[in-house]
Amino acid sequence: MKLIPIKTRIITPGDDIVDVVLEALKGIGEKIYDKDILVLAETAVSTAEGRIIKLDKVQPSPKAIELAKKYDVTPELAELILREADEILGGIPHVILTLRHGILIANAGIDKSNAPPGCVVLLPEDPMKTAEEIRRRIFEKTGKKIGVIIADSRTQPLRLGTIGIALGVAGFIPVSDERGKLDIFGKPLVITMRALADDLASAAQILMGEAGERTPAVLIRNAPVTFTDQPVYLESMLISPGECLYMSIFKNFIHQKFKKGKGCSYSPSC
Repeated sequence: MKLIPIKTRIITPGDDIVDVVLEALKGIGEKIYDKDILVLAETAVSTAEGRIIKLDKVQPSPKAIELAKKYDVTPELAELILREADEILGGIPHVILTLRHGILIANAGIDKSNAPPGCVVLLPEDPMKTAEEIRRRIFEKTGKKIGVIIADSRTQPLRLGTIGIALGVAGFIPVSDERGKLDIFGKPLVITMRALADDLASAAQILMGEAGERTPAVLIRNAPVTFTDQPVYLESMLISPGECLYMSIFKNFIHQKFKKGKGCSYSPSC
């Protein structure tokens, strides 16, 4: 498997991210081939979509002011988190844990890094739809059938640092079901499923970086995935809270806390 980092000019609202990437590839003497996978940083995608918000234009609500005090964030950021999050689960100083696009993510994925001064960047409105649109436009411009990942970084429970995660996927099967396959001793696997899209997003994140690398895209060649022309749905990458090891325990903890009169007032789960 080969990974090709793609440095680009600074992407601004209204840019055609497909044209920006193709221009950058031409500049380094590379082309897109069938069954390549293009990984794009969500901040770059969101910026091109115009999902940049000036914080001084945000009017915090009373609930946002309360949330800001509880977790030591600015009221403006708290207001945006309330608007963007599907659910607020709790937090620690400076960080609020939320559900957004079916994943646990800090601050609803709102990013201050790689945003203009005084601004933040929201997650793409619909990463799966955007990934499919980018895949379609790459085919229209190059004639090549590829996969697309819109990637973000996130933390893992009890692990220091961030890893990559696929917010949007198009053109290949994002999860491989290994159940029934035999291990080296001939025992069948019972629950193992491989999150291939997330694995590839993590690999690309190593080359993208998190600071001023200006590498918002990575081309992956010869990835061990199954390509498809059929739509890829977000549900194919998700597990229900009741089946999730972390969420099932976490939700039970919140429920018990609420019964004792210590629940929060921001989340339907509390």
